[in-house]
Amino acid sequence: MIRVQREDFDIGAEIDKVRAGRTDIGAIVAFTGTVRETKGERVAAMTLEHYPGMTERELERIEAEARERWPITECTIIHRYGRLEPGDNIVLVVTASAHRQAAFEAAEFLMDYLKTSAPFWKSEETPDGPRWVEARETDDAAARRWAGE
Repeated sequence: MIRVQREDFDIGAEIDKVRAGRTDIGAIVAFTGTVRETKGERVAAMTLEHYPGMTERELERIEAEARERWPITECTIIHRYGRLEPGDNIVLVVTASAHRQAAFEAAEFLMDYLKTSAPFWKSEETPDGPRWVEARETDDAAARRWAGE
């Protein structure tokens, strides 16, 4: 399940949805990304923008690739947009599988590709004014390892 939404999400409720009615799940991994202050600077808020339609298609593509690589039985990706303040939830990835290794690796793969491939643009509000958040080489390097580079 993929959702791009302005509203917050309930992590426990989303995990409950993944496991509802299933007895073949041995492992559930959940990752939540939150807004934080960076480099000791005060960040009042972060605004995330996306391109409706394109963003959902890219998230579907990333999920399909994860399902090809690992035997995950359930997958949830929720990404928020709009103005978010420090401590607010940004993204939730939940993966479920019969075994923990597949659930862990699939969740990590999804997050690495969400950080580098999903079309979201982030702007931070700082005391010096707004600034766009640049892509980081460490995120690109994390994604490249899944491609065997």
